[in-house]
Amino acid sequence: MLSFLKKYRIIISVFIILSSIILTLFYIALSPKKTLKIYSPADVNPELADSTIAAVAHHHSIAPFRFVNQNGQTVTNKDYEGKIYVADFFFTTCQTICPIMTNNMGWLQDKVKDMDDVKLLSHSVTPETDSVPVLRAYADLKGATDGKWNMVTGNKRDIYYIARKSYLAVKTKKSSQLYDMVHTENFILVDKKGRIRGFYDGTNLDGPTEKGVKNVAQLLEDIKWLRENE
Repeated sequence: MLSFLKKYRIIISVFIILSSIILTLFYIALSPKKTLKIYSPADVNPELADSTIAAVAHHHSIAPFRFVNQNGQTVTNKDYEGKIYVADFFFTTCQTICPIMTNNMGWLQDKVKDMDDVKLLSHSVTPETDSVPVLRAYADLKGATDGKWNMVTGNKRDIYYIARKSYLAVKTKKSSQLYDMVHTENFILVDKKGRIRGFYDGTNLDGPTEKGVKNVAQLLEDIKWLRENE
């Protein structure tokens, strides 16, 4: 037996190496490759999208916008052009999910601080009370870095339309008031082409998730994937 192995050791070694290579190639070929869906209004809960766009199934992107940030500076879509960014909706006097969301956004800011092509954008849904000085104080409280994380206010109608027609992330209140909004816990991932690539539970940093729901830690991984693959 030993003499047989010695005689054919080269052939046996080559066979083992080739077998390992073939098995590795099969594993790579059969393993599912990661992808990130491109979302359109037809893909989300109808309550979150304006009825005028609910049937749109393709080529959806964030519309041009113009708001004012915590420094009183004008922020537009041009400032986010060619950037990956995370958007959300909040208000400074919220005592329920907003503090958790902004704390988790702060965690995310720290993780992407050295990524020049990644930014954050938080929209107030109560612009009538969230003035520039109020946003400045809130940004300081939450550690928002100027230029990296904009907290913006503006015309309520404009915020309503961007929330419902672009980000697909805000419900309407059952009231007679036009443009009344109920923000969700969603963080929205937007790619460099202005397309929505994911929705995440902004109140869940890294805890267990239900099927189809992602947490903020998974959002960070998706940001890294976008940077490397698109």
